[in-house]
Amino acid sequence: MGKKDEGCAIGIDLGTTYSCVAVWNDQQRRVDIIHNEQGNPITPSYVAFTDDQRLIGLAAKNQAATNPENTVFDAKRLIGRKYSDPIIKNDMMLWPFKVIAGVDDKPMIVVKYHGKEKHLFAEEISSMVLTKMCEIAETYLESPVKNAVITVPAYFNDSQRKATIDAGTIAGLNVKRIINEPTAAAIAYGLDKRSDCKKPRNIFIFDLGGGTFDVSLLSIKGKDFKVKATAGNTHLGGEDFDNRMVNYFVEEFKRKSKLDISGNPKALRRLRSACERAKRTLSSTTCTTVEVDCLYQGIDFCSSITRARFEELNMDMFRECIETVDRCLNDAKMDKSSVDDVVLVGGSSRIPKVQELLQEFFKGKDLCKSINPDEAVAYGAAVQAALLSGSIKNVPNLVLSDVTPLSLGTSLKGDIMSVVIPRNTTIPVKKTKGYMTVKDNQTSVLIAVYEGERAIASDNNLLGSFVLSGIPRAPRGNGHDICFAIDENGVLTVSAKEQTTGSKNEITITNDKGRLSTQEIKRLVQEAESYLAEDKQFLRKANAMNSLDDYIYKMKKALKNDCINLKLSSKEKEKISSAITKATSLLDGGNNKAYEIQVLEDYVKELEIMFKPIIAKIDLFSSFY
Repeated sequence: MGKKDEGCAIGIDLGTTYSCVAVWNDQQRRVDIIHNEQGNPITPSYVAFTDDQRLIGLAAKNQAATNPENTVFDAKRLIGRKYSDPIIKNDMMLWPFKVIAGVDDKPMIVVKYHGKEKHLFAEEISSMVLTKMCEIAETYLESPVKNAVITVPAYFNDSQRKATIDAGTIAGLNVKRIINEPTAAAIAYGLDKRSDCKKPRNIFIFDLGGGTFDVSLLSIKGKDFKVKATAGNTHLGGEDFDNRMVNYFVEEFKRKSKLDISGNPKALRRLRSACERAKRTLSSTTCTTVEVDCLYQGIDFCSSITRARFEELNMDMFRECIETVDRCLNDAKMDKSSVDDVVLVGGSSRIPKVQELLQEFFKGKDLCKSINPDEAVAYGAAVQAALLSGSIKNVPNLVLSDVTPLSLGTSLKGDIMSVVIPRNTTIPVKKTKGYMTVKDNQTSVLIAVYEGERAIASDNNLLGSFVLSGIPRAPRGNGHDICFAIDENGVLTVSAKEQTTGSKNEITITNDKGRLSTQEIKRLVQEAESYLAEDKQFLRKANAMNSLDDYIYKMKKALKNDCINLKLSSKEKEKISSAITKATSLLDGGNNKAYEIQVLEDYVKELEIMFKPIIAKIDLFSSFY
């Protein structure tokens, strides 16, 4: 993980649909949720590409309906996965942008930028969102930010976690730690509401977001936070509820108009936006209208949907959420009556039916809605970032114990999974297990390390392997010990030792298989810098053109006001007319070549010098009239 650097560190909730950034305020001893340039605490996790610029956040989402094929979202659902993953295949049917298979079966997003086709890793898209969140923080703090704690769903596997670290590296961030989203939310709730509790309280975090679902059971006593169990689904959330509604209305439009819009990305994007608004509205009303003008071939679409119908469309997924809650409690060997607080996190936790089912499961217990479900995860990440930054003195000295999301073990003869560290084991942890050779005169053993819950080892995720050699020739049954150790950053080291000779070997699992190489990361960092340079160039040109357009307006105003006694000489009038002609020509004939930026800026400076006396006259005249 990232090295411990001095300086300010931020907490970033990198969400599937929305992201949020926060920082610890050392003077006021609280967390500040940082608002973006529109004044919103959350920013859409969208990146869009056009012929002349790259857009991130709300600007990207706002133009999605007119540019759906080049507007990328849901990158978090791609990160750390293979193209051949059935989940990716299903999602591709719903995304307007194109996804293809890259090297080592990595999914590649295809977009058009500057008129050329570009292939992007999911890590690149996530890095662009992280860059945006970093810029928001830097604007607020008025200083550069390089250190961050980034959150991930509790059920992200090793590959997905390390792909998130890669995204942070590409964005130029030192990722000090990856922290589970429900754990971060528990920190927010514990510090804000239960910091003075003397007896242990069992807190259940229900985190239903835009694209992922996590639950965690924690025990909190004062500043001690201990995760007892976690469960979830990295592919369940508000986006899936939107998809059900979109499919419902596609069928209704087909029934009414005899036209199928399922192959039209623009129509689907506009309908999706309307469905997302309707979903939010149904959290506070029992009926709403979905209305889209000229949805397809000039045909307007207007239909109503009730809360009951929305619940019927998604009831199987709502019930899956409750089943996950039950599984988490069973893993912790705790009865639901022992839970003191049930805390709602994530925008989709606002859905009334979800709350009703959850309250029913916990025998009518009141649900805690006191913390903002959109901001809680970033809040907790900011506290963790402050603790790790070293230079901040006034942050509460909490003790956080997390757990492993998946079981870890090795394979036995017959492809059997032998678990060494069961899932939901508190980390840091170190466990050793004894094994035997399976052949006579065996002098070495191949030790393969897996993560997962399947009984067949090869059905789980292979993290790495190594060979223990130097075993003395003997009948089968010669003993050796395998030790699994996980540190506080979640880094796994596996070692093996032969019992009689003391021969040893070990591996630190970095899971480079399927992960971006050092060379690829270096290249993507350089590309990220070039994107930033292009964005700055675009902004420079836009500012220069706006300044030039402003001068044209003022010059035309000067000529018009001359008719009402501004008293311009004929030479001044001629100079103004000539300047207007040249400036208009520059604006109308502009293209995207970089050298024209300098031409525009130089001409603006020339106009400032040339027309300073005339502008002074205009300003003086305006003060009287």
